[in-house]
Amino acid sequence: MPPVLAVVIPSYKVKGHVLDVISKVGPEVKHIYVVDDCCPVGSGDYVARNCSDPRVRVIRHEQNQGVGGAVMSGYRAAIDDNADIVVKIDGDGQMDPSRIPDFVAPILSGEADYTKGNRFFNLEKITDMPPVRIFGNAVLSFMTKFSSGYWNVFDPTNGYTAIHVNVARHLRMNKISRRYFFETDMLYHLNIINAVVVDIPMSAHYGDEVSNLKIKKILGEFLIKHGKNACKRVFYKYYLRDVSIVSFELPSGLLLFAFGVIFGGYRWYESIAHGVPNSSGTVMISALPILMGFQLILAFLSYDIASVPKVAKNTAMRSL
Repeated sequence: MPPVLAVVIPSYKVKGHVLDVISKVGPEVKHIYVVDDCCPVGSGDYVARNCSDPRVRVIRHEQNQGVGGAVMSGYRAAIDDNADIVVKIDGDGQMDPSRIPDFVAPILSGEADYTKGNRFFNLEKITDMPPVRIFGNAVLSFMTKFSSGYWNVFDPTNGYTAIHVNVARHLRMNKISRRYFFETDMLYHLNIINAVVVDIPMSAHYGDEVSNLKIKKILGEFLIKHGKNACKRVFYKYYLRDVSIVSFELPSGLLLFAFGVIFGGYRWYESIAHGVPNSSGTVMISALPILMGFQLILAFLSYDIASVPKVAKNTAMRSL
């Protein structure tokens, strides 16, 4: 029996593109959920009036919940309809629906629980991306690696994703960020349940659509949220669920490094203020904790990088 595939299309100000996106969704997909996130231009009503595809179901939000809220509504609908895999694509035409089989294949083979697009694989295609998006995505990607624990993925804000329903059921959907932080927060929550995430090379199509994501406005907010997620992830993984030698490497490294920097900075200030050079012993008291602390932090990061989930949690689809 072939797997049941579903597609979620969050719809907010995409009236000019959404019908074309739906028309390109292949016959391998059984359900298409168009989630009207209280769209001010009535994208959901527009689809209901002009789309005759029997697979399409319009889900309406009374209040705007953001892309995360729209996707979670689609996930719940797919679970209720007994779908096996749910693919999320945007309604603005930037994502090619013909690539859906490529996103589904690693999940069907048991290699992944969750797949996501990566626009940075093909260096020639990167030039098609606006420079501000290249810079913003690069910065956010490095921030996401530590906060989510997925050191092997890039392009975290990419919204072209697929997930197995058995994995989606275990997500704390009410805790996942509803707005622009959704894609990166999703990775954090997937790591908490040890799901395997795989990047799928892709290219984006930029036309006359207008992005609502403003890198300058959300960079500070993202930095704070990444910091919170990083602290929670490290606590859950290395102190709550399990305790090992690396559980002591990180705090010891941070304390030693901080002591060396503070002590060394203070002694350097004293030396400048009084014109008296510090002794070699004083310098070593500062330098050794910095070096030792840095080595312990690197050892922790090395272990964390090697601990990226590699065995897919969902195996029910391997025999299909």
